[in-house]
Amino acid sequence: AAGSAQAYREFLMAGIFAQTVTFATAGAGAGIADDMHKGLIDRFRSLPMARGAVLTGRTLADLVQTALTLVVLAAVALIIGWRTHENIGSVLAGFGLLLFLGYAFSWIGALIGLIVRTPEAATSGGLIWLFPLTFISNAFVPVNGMPSFLQHVAEWNPFSATVQAARELFGNTIPGREASVTGAWPMEHPVWASLIWSALIIVVFRTLAVRRYRSATA
Repeated sequence: AAGSAQAYREFLMAGIFAQTVTFATAGAGAGIADDMHKGLIDRFRSLPMARGAVLTGRTLADLVQTALTLVVLAAVALIIGWRTHENIGSVLAGFGLLLFLGYAFSWIGALIGLIVRTPEAATSGGLIWLFPLTFISNAFVPVNGMPSFLQHVAEWNPFSATVQAARELFGNTIPGREASVTGAWPMEHPVWASLIWSALIIVVFRTLAVRRYRSATA
């Protein structure tokens, strides 16, 4: 029983880490919406800077805050018994992928903040869709216990790819359990899938956010 509890604790932590970094979505959205609401963006318009620089600065600031949060969370996890079983390079790579996912999601938050314009709406809009995304994933329970159609959804979920990649890099996978129950490519190559998904999210949502920002400040 003790071994099972420890195995699940190690299995769970990658999901908790990933869920925590994705909360940067709400922070980025609320921050940008607040800047728009208070007219701060109008002041930036008079400065000789690229329009996208304001959004990039905001998302990078959120990334620093997310990294600090992750450090505190990891320290608490170690205190309660979470352990890694790979070398320090792999462990740091796992945290790097988690932060990359958080940065990608902050661009989704930036777009939401530009659309809704109020901090309260941005916070709600930044969180409400995250819960189904995180629960229909491999973050908290193994996918093989889900209904068949949800297994496919969970294993192609970008969130799941980063969780699985972090588990493998931390050495927190469940011994003897296959990486994928549906044969999904992201679960069989989670590190590459995590990088691709996060990069794709950044490209798409940064483009949309910058376009929205330019039209809002024109």
